[in-house]
Amino acid sequence: MNDILPSDNLFSSEALESETELIPLITAEDEEQMNAESTPPELPLLPLRNTVLFPGVVIPITVGRDRSIRLIQDVYKGNRTLGVVSQKDAQIEEPRAEDLNRVGTIAQIIRMLRMPDGSTTAIIQGKKRFEVLEMVKVEPYFTARIKEFAEIRPAKDDKEFVALVSSLKDLALETIKQSPHIPTEAQFAIKNIDSPSFLVNFISSNMNAEVAEKQRMLEVADLRERAKMLLAHMTRELQLLEMKNEIQSKVRTEVDRQQREYFLHQQIKTIQDELGGNPIEQEIEEMRIKAAKKKWTAKVGETFEKELNKLQRMNPAGAEFSVQSNYVQLLLELPWGEYSSDKFDLRNAQKILDRDHFGLEKVKERIIEHLAVLKLKGDMKAPIICLYGPPGVGKTSLGKSMAEALGRKYVRMSLGGLARRERDPRAPQDLHRRHARPTDPEPEEIRHQQSGLRARRDRQGGQGLPW
Repeated sequence: MNDILPSDNLFSSEALESETELIPLITAEDEEQMNAESTPPELPLLPLRNTVLFPGVVIPITVGRDRSIRLIQDVYKGNRTLGVVSQKDAQIEEPRAEDLNRVGTIAQIIRMLRMPDGSTTAIIQGKKRFEVLEMVKVEPYFTARIKEFAEIRPAKDDKEFVALVSSLKDLALETIKQSPHIPTEAQFAIKNIDSPSFLVNFISSNMNAEVAEKQRMLEVADLRERAKMLLAHMTRELQLLEMKNEIQSKVRTEVDRQQREYFLHQQIKTIQDELGGNPIEQEIEEMRIKAAKKKWTAKVGETFEKELNKLQRMNPAGAEFSVQSNYVQLLLELPWGEYSSDKFDLRNAQKILDRDHFGLEKVKERIIEHLAVLKLKGDMKAPIICLYGPPGVGKTSLGKSMAEALGRKYVRMSLGGLARRERDPRAPQDLHRRHARPTDPEPEEIRHQQSGLRARRDRQGGQGLPW
């Protein structure tokens, strides 16, 4: 880019040091002085793609298009004054006159810099607004005839406007405080601005808004209306920022908690590995080995693997871990696909019943009849024999004897603690050998069953187990 530089060495370190000076925020007196300057009838125009320049604001711009570089070069050699307008569409690489907005800002080039990547950056400061009347030239860059775009300001003692500006300043300070991307030094800049007009322009230039919205604010002549538009936008931005920060705070807290739990689990796992392995992992691996030997269907196996993986992801200290573990253990303990062959040897069954039980002749006779029917019928579905009576009369031992006589495994399932009404025939009973009754007994029978005398008679004579 050496071919576009001025003949004198403007980019040398000596030149920069000689022209370097602090660029302060403008005061009310500076603003009055800028407004008092005369507006030239014609100005070269510099199109900007993605920003809008407001009066009094200093911004850096990177110049990349050939005609813009030529414009900056010529203007910097002269009085350093040019007009800055924004494009209606930032995607247009080579804008035409109709692609530019009609209201812009007169600017002065403060300094030019060559960046390390070879591009040119100009630091410009807005002076006052203007309106394009007509385009005079388009080559080698745009030149237009302009007129001043006057600003309508409220009276200095207007209390409503003073309150409006104060609210704007408070909103700007709170936005800077809430936003993590804005340096805190910006608060000092806001606090040191004493000109209401420059405060509105400064906030409008730096707010988070689209170029079109900033351009609409630039085109509003009434300062009060422009301040109201800015206040509405800043209020929305602050509300969105607070909601965003709240969401991020919740997410950060959840992530921190999950990370903490993850690190603790990793530490526990490391300690357990040093001590000989994780007992939970070993237990889960043993469950998988047992499951591999099961003769269940593919659907049951898929369900078991899903539940086992769920158990593996759970925290062993959680309340749900034991429930899930019991469920998986139950799946493993059920006899999937395992069947036994019944031995219908009635003489052997009679011997076993006589060996294990003294008396109870009617009960044993009824059991032998039941076994005889099963042997003859052969296809009875879900045959059930029901024993009922007070505790200690032999119901459980009779069931064990029947299992031994048939060659089956004896399994006792307790349904205790699930029913509130003992006399409900449809409700499961308590743990102590109480079984679901087929019908409600008569009150007189209940009294006899609750007496110890009836229980002793049952054990001796077998009269307490009617069929």
